Amino acid sequence: MTDRFATDEVRRYYDRHTDAFVAYGQGGAFGAIHRAVWGPGTRSRSDAFRYVENQIVDCLHRLDPGPDDTSPPHIVDLGCGIGSSLCYLAERLPLRGTGVTLSPVQARRGTRIICDAGLSDRVRCVEGDYLQLPDTVETADLAYAIESFVHGPDPQRFFAQCAQLIRPGGLLVLCDDFRRRVGDRRAEPVIDRFCRGWHVNTLLTPDELAVMAENQGFDHEGTTDLTRYLELGRPRDRAIDLLVTLVGWIPACARRLDHLVGGSALQACLKNGWIGYDLASFRRR
Repeated sequence: MTDRFATDEVRRYYDRHTDAFVAYGQGGAFGAIHRAVWGPGTRSRSDAFRYVENQIVDCLHRLDPGPDDTSPPHIVDLGCGIGSSLCYLAERLPLRGTGVTLSPVQARRGTRIICDAGLSDRVRCVEGDYLQLPDTVETADLAYAIESFVHGPDPQRFFAQCAQLIRPGGLLVLCDDFRRRVGDRRAEPVIDRFCRGWHVNTLLTPDELAVMAENQGFDHEGTTDLTRYLELGRPRDRAIDLLVTLVGWIPACARRLDHLVGGSALQACLKNGWIGYDLASFRRR
């Protein structure tokens, strides 16, 4: 496993690459910088890029009533990117939303997107660290993190912060990469390359995740393995693999190509079963 990345390094990673993620990523047209999931019921690329958000909609429908169930639920996106997930949810449900991102680049873009969508009265995007949330973030009925949990350097602190954030009976939903218990010696260097390229600090197994959540006051409601619904080995991915092979981990190129190197390694990990892509939900006791 790679040495951990400081918060400032993760922030710079997203400041550096967000514009490219939106401009060249396949989800950029939808404002999505996470992966497409071709799960049950998906009929289009738009559906695939919103599959995880649609699972969050289902979670919102099974929320226990809060102490004031006459007001719209408040949801918090922990590592919100440019805010498109919150906008998607707010356009479909009467809710209030707060997105938190380390990146000032993402916070500025997110604020513009929310304003352009006419949602500024219900949704906001703030710059901050989900391990130390700003005091202005209100108690949440539901919080979620899509492909942001792995960047946090302290998963126990993450769950402790979520226990303070989420009201009793509320939900926490995580969708991210999680390690599988395998004895293949080929796995370690490839996993390390993924972690270095994508600035990953935390790569737990699903069992480790559930234990940490339990210790901080959450009951594990369920985990769904979404790996089989991902797009692996696309022509674009094969082209990136070739580029990474030709260029290698050259120091002069490392900062510019780190996301491509990490993505290529992740593809290998997913295909070999060394890492899985899971959706896990927890209820606050």
